[in-house]
Amino acid sequence: MAKVCEMCGKRPVSGNNISHAHNRTRRRWLPNLQNVRARVDGRTVRIKVCAACIKSNRVLKAA
Repeated sequence: MAKVCEMCGKRPVSGNNISHAHNRTRRRWLPNLQNVRARVDGRTVRIKVCAACIKSNRVLKAA
């Protein structure tokens, strides 16, 4: 399954690890995704959302 937030579309970004000797290797920064039960169109569904969306109340969590 894709590592993408279903609310905001946040996805992995890539860059370099840089050592003290300035050797560069590729790396990825992954979003902090959580599986939550949320209300979507009046139904309770499980969705993957990032922690920023949960904190900012963009997700209406199911009781």
